[in-house]
Amino acid sequence: LPASMYTEIQQERPDGGNILTHPDYIDGNPDLIKPKKLLNPVKASKSHQELHRELLMNHKRGLSVESKPELQRVLEHRRRDLLIKQKKEEEEAKKLQSPFEKELLKRHQRLDQLEREQEKQEDHAPEFIKVKENLRRTSTVTGDEKAA
Repeated sequence: LPASMYTEIQQERPDGGNILTHPDYIDGNPDLIKPKKLLNPVKASKSHQELHRELLMNHKRGLSVESKPELQRVLEHRRRDLLIKQKKEEEEAKKLQSPFEKELLKRHQRLDQLEREQEKQEDHAPEFIKVKENLRRTSTVTGDEKAA
């Protein structure tokens, strides 16, 4: 029986039974709600419409569109803002240093400079002076050990 019903439906529809080719709302039935085409939310947005309008105006005037894409411009702007923010933070950190911290920093720099100068002087000294200093160090260490 189910096979015979299928053949009857096929005989009623000359197009082979494809339901999608002939929608029901074409026959003019007033009880059915007719579907409306859905709006694209991107195209419906104000910003998209304004951008599209601007592009059309530029095209009519013959002006070329900016060579950089919007994404690249935004990323460069963010990077620039980040660098500016970092510089401001560093300047504020320098301003907020207490006088004590400044003095410590100066002393540290002076000590580093003195160490560098001593190393330079030791490098230029003749070798026999270096050996003599090493001998003095070893002799005082052994002399201290004997006294103890």
